[in-house]
Amino acid sequence: MDLLKDLNEAQKKAVLHKDGPLLVLAGAGAGKTRAISHRVAYLISQGVKPEDILAITFTNKAAEEMKTRINKLLRVTGYGLRVTPFVSTFHSLCAYILRKSGKDFGISQNFSILDKEDGLEVVKSAMKDLKIDPKQFQPAKISAIISRLKGNLLTSEEFAATAGKEFFPRTMALIWNKYEENLKKQKALDFDDLLLKTYLLFKKNSKAREYYQEFWQYILIDEYQDTNKAQYELSRILAEKHRNICAIGDVDQAIYSWRGADFRNIINFENDYSDRTTIVFEENYRSTQNILEAAARVIEKNRMRKPKRLLATKEKGAEISLFEAMNEEEEAEFVVHKIKELVKARVNPSEIAVLYRANFQSRILEESCLKHKIPYQMLGTQFYERKEIKDIFSFLKAALNPNDLMSVKRIINVPVRGIGKVTILNFFAKKELPLDAQKKVSQFLGLLNSIKEKIDRAKTSEVIRFAMKKTGLEEFLENSSDDDKERLENIKELVTIATRYDYLASPDGIERLLIDSALFSEQDSLDMKKEAVRLMTVHSAKGLEFKYVFVVGLEEGLFPHSGFGDSGPDRQEEERRLFYVALTRAKEKLFLSFSALRMVFGAKQLNLPSRFLSDIPDRLLKIEQYDRKEEILEYI
Repeated sequence: MDLLKDLNEAQKKAVLHKDGPLLVLAGAGAGKTRAISHRVAYLISQGVKPEDILAITFTNKAAEEMKTRINKLLRVTGYGLRVTPFVSTFHSLCAYILRKSGKDFGISQNFSILDKEDGLEVVKSAMKDLKIDPKQFQPAKISAIISRLKGNLLTSEEFAATAGKEFFPRTMALIWNKYEENLKKQKALDFDDLLLKTYLLFKKNSKAREYYQEFWQYILIDEYQDTNKAQYELSRILAEKHRNICAIGDVDQAIYSWRGADFRNIINFENDYSDRTTIVFEENYRSTQNILEAAARVIEKNRMRKPKRLLATKEKGAEISLFEAMNEEEEAEFVVHKIKELVKARVNPSEIAVLYRANFQSRILEESCLKHKIPYQMLGTQFYERKEIKDIFSFLKAALNPNDLMSVKRIINVPVRGIGKVTILNFFAKKELPLDAQKKVSQFLGLLNSIKEKIDRAKTSEVIRFAMKKTGLEEFLENSSDDDKERLENIKELVTIATRYDYLASPDGIERLLIDSALFSEQDSLDMKKEAVRLMTVHSAKGLEFKYVFVVGLEEGLFPHSGFGDSGPDRQEEERRLFYVALTRAKEKLFLSFSALRMVFGAKQLNLPSRFLSDIPDRLLKIEQYDRKEEILEYI
């Protein structure tokens, strides 16, 4: 197979570039994933060992897609699959490094990873220990601040040293220090620790740093505009020796500043690597000319960007529909009416997406879909958040790490095994227990040991099956209500998911499953095979594409969002980039809509159309009319 076949000139240059730093500025729909995959395959065809290559992206879904593409290319070109490049997210990469090399840095090999919900519970626990009023200091806000500071490579000790005597910083320092104490007791790390601890490991342990700099000689990083300070520094350190780093990004799609991402890292890349090669992908293979022109007119208003053109490879296409609704109910009815027309014209519902700026907008859309029997799927992380799934994972985590008191506390009496609250409190306080309580606790600890033994020698899916039976959850749910039987079906689905990890040696499969579930993103919940309309925020839609896209709620204050008092130039430009991302999700047809009246916080609000709409030339727009009589007739 010719690895350069069907690539455009810019893509070919990116694939053929072998040694030295490379910056690829890839516009929306420009085929960057294809180019990255072909580049990896080409490097291997030129004698680079697969294990010398590291490819990093931002979601499990994107990582799996990249692995699939690379493996397919390697099969077709005749290269073996016994060893493949290391393809993962930043967090999974850091978890791998810390499990392998964190011991000398004081990190247990079996550390637990706390998801956001668990991390918040530890914050609440720290505040309770310190007798700090959660009404005065909101735990969620404290958790968010800790996350942001860790993303900027700040430790609790460094923050405490600069907190001063002012009330909030001083109290914040006390909470953060207590939070870290509790994590250490439980041998647990939060999401941000994965990045921060790996960075500190590299800074303080030259042996570990040099090992991984030599281990991966070619590094590719996708979505570089979404990196925060920690990810940027980790990338720089890993590439320091060989300097064979390829960064792929697009400033126009930088929409995550609220979680610490800094698109200026692309500029920093240019400063760090003055001898870099820069290649711009401008040909768009996704959208029609009309959609691309609208997107270009919107984004050109931004000053903080690298100018580039988007050249359509598709025909002009349909006009962009624009609908002014009387209120949000009429807007939702219009959207569903158009969806029904598309479905009637034999469009698969999975090719249709409805995008909105804020989560609260989904309610009226869901109601309208239900009313008209339109199949839909909401993007979310519900599966791994379900109680029964978290219970199974807690058994696994407690078996691997008995110090994970949060997991132990969650499942010590699940299903009910007669261990009361007083016994639990005394057990955690390491007080002497009555003989009957000792026996029950001893049986529970024996259960964890049996699960640990299974983890060490069995395939991942077999471990889940074993845990279902051994813990008594399967029998308990089987003999309970219909709702509980549905919960059992969810655990059985987890067994199916676990088979994806059966190829890994024990206990790597279970550890990888726990890492992936903890780092589960909204896009990972998307079932691409399900024939249903997708409802999601624009942020969730990043990286996805659909033939037909509805962008609703295009009103001042909503999109662009008025935020929380932050309406500076940076915030305004990010909102414009977010709208640009929304437009460029569409391949064939765009529907834009806004509502003159909208109920917000229980009160009707009069709205002005979004300023972004005025950026789109009138000749590209088709004003839509909607007669509700057509819908009423269906019910007569």
